[in-house]
Amino acid sequence: QAQLVESGGGLVQAGGSLRLSCAASGRTLSGYAMGWFRQAPGKEREFVAAISRTGGNIDYADSVKGRFTISRDITKNTVTLQMNSLKPEDTAVYYCAAAGAVWRSRVVYEYDYWGQGTQVTVTS
Repeated sequence: QAQLVESGGGLVQAGGSLRLSCAASGRTLSGYAMGWFRQAPGKEREFVAAISRTGGNIDYADSVKGRFTISRDITKNTVTLQMNSLKPEDTAVYYCAAAGAVWRSRVVYEYDYWGQGTQVTVTS
C-alpha cells in the first residue's frame, strides 16, 4: 500500500509561483502513472496534470497548460508540480495520486492511491 504525502501549498498573490511535492512511502512509484488533481469548494475534483510511468509522456489540463509543469524523480520516489503565473481560479486543494493499471490518465477513478491534499490559495 503506497502512502502519498503532498507538501508545498500555501498562500500566494496572483502571478506568483508555488512548487508542490508528492512523496511516497511504502511502495516505489516507478510502476505507477502519477497525477495531480484539484478540488475547489463546491466543485468536483478535476484533472490538472499527469505523467506516465517512465516520465516520457505528460498531459495537462488546458487551464494550466503553459503555466504548470509536472515532473518525477524515480530515485527520490517523488513527483513535483511547479506552478507559475498563478491565478485566483487556481485556488483549490491539490491532490497527488498514483495509478497502477494505466499508462497515464485524466480519470479520477483510475487512480489507486491518493494523498490527503494540500491547500493552494491565490489572492488577487
